[in-house]
Amino acid sequence: MTDQRTQVAELVADYRRSRDQLAAMHQTLAAISESAASHDGLVTATVGAHGRLVDLAVADAAYQRYRPSELARVVVATAEAAAARATEAASRTVGSLLGSQTDPAALLAGTADLTPEEIAPPAVRPPSADAEESFEDRSWLETCEGRRTQE
Repeated sequence: MTDQRTQVAELVADYRRSRDQLAAMHQTLAAISESAASHDGLVTATVGAHGRLVDLAVADAAYQRYRPSELARVVVATAEAAAARATEAASRTVGSLLGSQTDPAALLAGTADLTPEEIAPPAVRPPSADAEESFEDRSWLETCEGRRTQE
């Protein structure tokens, strides 16, 4: 009976240690904040945990230097660079707790044990002849006029 109580006590202690370690890891992940600046320094993006944009600084000169579409591309690229840094930091955090056989980046992306075929989006099949008529390229007015001529 004493051996069983000792084993249960050890299991509970192991569980608590693992749980505390997991909580510490989540706190570290939640505290991740990484920034990146555009090549000219006019745009700075800061992302938090999971690559979520938390701050964006755009210098006044950026509005004079870039057309709106160009500025949008610079903002997106800068935010992506910051997100990549945050992902690296998260991978280092998680990697210290994982075995050497587990890829931290794949684990964080949710693809740890999936094959490339399982991750790929499903193939789009062309509509069959039996499928309903598509109104994707027609306006509602054309549809109504078509009905009027049929009546």
